[in-house]
Amino acid sequence: MMDIFLSEVMGTGMLTLLGCGVVANVILPKTKGFNSGWVVITFGWGLAVFAGVYVAYKSGAHLNPAVTFGLAASGGDLFGGNEELGIAAVPSTFGNILTYLAGEMVGAFLGAVLAFLTYKRHFDQEAPGATKLAVFSTGPELRSYGWNFVTEVIGTFVLVFVILLFGPSPSGLGPLAVALLVVGIGMSLGGPTGYAINPARDLGPRIAHAVLPIRGKGKSDWGYAWVPVVGPIVGGVLGGLLGGAVS
Repeated sequence: MMDIFLSEVMGTGMLTLLGCGVVANVILPKTKGFNSGWVVITFGWGLAVFAGVYVAYKSGAHLNPAVTFGLAASGGDLFGGNEELGIAAVPSTFGNILTYLAGEMVGAFLGAVLAFLTYKRHFDQEAPGATKLAVFSTGPELRSYGWNFVTEVIGTFVLVFVILLFGPSPSGLGPLAVALLVVGIGMSLGGPTGYAINPARDLGPRIAHAVLPIRGKGKSDWGYAWVPVVGPIVGGVLGGLLGGAVS
């Protein structure tokens, strides 16, 4: 369990360090990448996934509670293991699920803290509180909790369903396939809510935003925080159920 926990901490930490980092680079004042746009953010998050998957290879690189719940719902192991590397399979037990979830949350929080430290001087510049929050967590362009929830369910369903179908499909792309899938989801389905599609990716950094000494940060928008947590879990379970049935 400790191997799983540490692997997910490091992988998810790398994910949010690079993911929150690319958002900071695009939207915070006086950065080299200021105002470079949505395409940079979507590719940055895709490459963050790519790096995180490699870092967390020992645990199967869930990096995402929605993936963990989806794999559990599919009826298979949480991780099939790797005989060549001597890594055993991880069965879908309650204890193992909790270990994955704990590692993902801790890693997401720590990665966001490192992103803050990287851009500390830029967080000190004058900018709206909502802009500084957007580095850490998602928010809707048009606030409608019900429809925002639906958007997150659909985006995460696509993520988990397609990941499960990567398994039996002939492909040598490995982590690159998942990274490109995340880029595609961001470009196609990310417009309404910013595509959290990952409860840890949103909640861990949102907690970091709440506790860090960020100048002029404003509120952490806890009223919306349930949407990018519950929506992805529902979408992940649905994707796992259907993906397990057809794969």
